[in-house]
Amino acid sequence: MYVEQADTDVKKGWYVGPWNSDLAVSVGYANAGVDEPHMHSRITEIYLVARGTSEIRVEQETIVLEAGDVIVVEPGEAHTFLSNSPDYFHFVAHVPGLSGAEARAEKSPVQRSRLGL
Repeated sequence: MYVEQADTDVKKGWYVGPWNSDLAVSVGYANAGVDEPHMHSRITEIYLVARGTSEIRVEQETIVLEAGDVIVVEPGEAHTFLSNSPDYFHFVAHVPGLSGAEARAEKSPVQRSRLGL
């Protein structure tokens, strides 16, 4: 069994993944939607909004998310968060879950122009 709690002093963090389990998924959280345009070549990101609202840009579309929403960002889709409410909190799952250098190499920055920004 794993029991993890979010550190409210940290913008985002990870609960479980290949570094501490045999799961093929990484599960984390964020207290803010981070504006960092990027894409993944292999990872599917699943965001589960627990509290507050945010705007996320996926390719050329801006989506407003609120508590209870789930958005799945497929490999190859450029995305970034544009804004969030002060009380915002989401969970995020990466499938497959990667660790260390492999996870960092999987994340590729993209130009804001690709997102129409």
